[in-house]
Amino acid sequence: MVGLLDLVQTLTTPHPLDRYLELVHPTLTVRELRAQITHVRRSVPGSVTLTLRPTRQWRGHAAGQYVQIGVVIDGIRHTRCYSPVNPEARRDRHIELTVKAHPGGLVSQYLYRNAVPGMVVSLEPADGVFRLPEPRPERVLLISGGSGITPVLSMLRTLADEGYPGELAFLHYAKSPEVVPHRAELEAIAQAYRNFRIEVRHPGDGSGYFDYDQLERIAPWFADGETYVCGPQGLMDAVRKIFEAERLDHRLHAEEFTLSTTPVAADEAFGTVSFTASGSTAENNGAVLLEQAEAAGLTPEYGCRMGICFSCTAVRRTGCTRNVRTGETDSDPDQPIQLCINAPVGDVEIDI
Repeated sequence: MVGLLDLVQTLTTPHPLDRYLELVHPTLTVRELRAQITHVRRSVPGSVTLTLRPTRQWRGHAAGQYVQIGVVIDGIRHTRCYSPVNPEARRDRHIELTVKAHPGGLVSQYLYRNAVPGMVVSLEPADGVFRLPEPRPERVLLISGGSGITPVLSMLRTLADEGYPGELAFLHYAKSPEVVPHRAELEAIAQAYRNFRIEVRHPGDGSGYFDYDQLERIAPWFADGETYVCGPQGLMDAVRKIFEAERLDHRLHAEEFTLSTTPVAADEAFGTVSFTASGSTAENNGAVLLEQAEAAGLTPEYGCRMGICFSCTAVRRTGCTRNVRTGETDSDPDQPIQLCINAPVGDVEIDI
């Protein structure tokens, strides 16, 4: 079958077979994975929940993983990573995404304003190591803040669907009750499962920020369980600090949706960035290579812009770069690097 597809692909050159099939219907594809939006809900201010029906190539996701979806905006395809909020074994194979419209977020704002049933988006297979393990731990603690609720909500719903018999605690932080997505479902799960403890806290109303006392109160057994956390950097740092002090780093699993460090300041940057494939050059301004390439008028492929999806990988021919997440530098020639999390240190040649 694969050989036949390759033959047909050759005969339809210069365009892939899927380019012709999409003229018949956008979701009629042989190789490419796509999805059609079937339902759109804007029940929470500033967020939109999309239900997607993927094409037959979809193989599902593990609770906590992310998918990369792409939309065409002004003739240019842009991709971003979002975590499904539905259980991992959804029988109808549909995907449910809750997207927060971040200020300045090109794709999230576009989906929030323009998503309608029938819209078709590109889709990549689920990925990511932030996921529930097999077999399930005897005790699970889920901690999230803001839009970081999405991967842990999938974990919660998956465990609820499985009739999880162990101890589970879920602690979510939000600015107000009105902005918590799927709040009614959280309340329903809390009432249905006596072994689940679910709390939503709003620090602005005096209910307090995360600290050791809150941790011990909601999950006094946390040292014996597995903890999964996703949210703003302040929350992530607070959780890490406690687990490091208790020497429980091995029981903490985290997913970051934002960069925790920043590139070099412009007045400290030096050297020239050479984009060898296009013949363009630019003075190093300290930003990551993806931003410097875009400022030079180039359009390299990218996805999450946070070092998660690896779609912006390009080859560094010469020079030294610094990973803005870890601070590590690397100067080995002809090495693939991620443009969104690497900034040049002096002169750099990158194959773009």
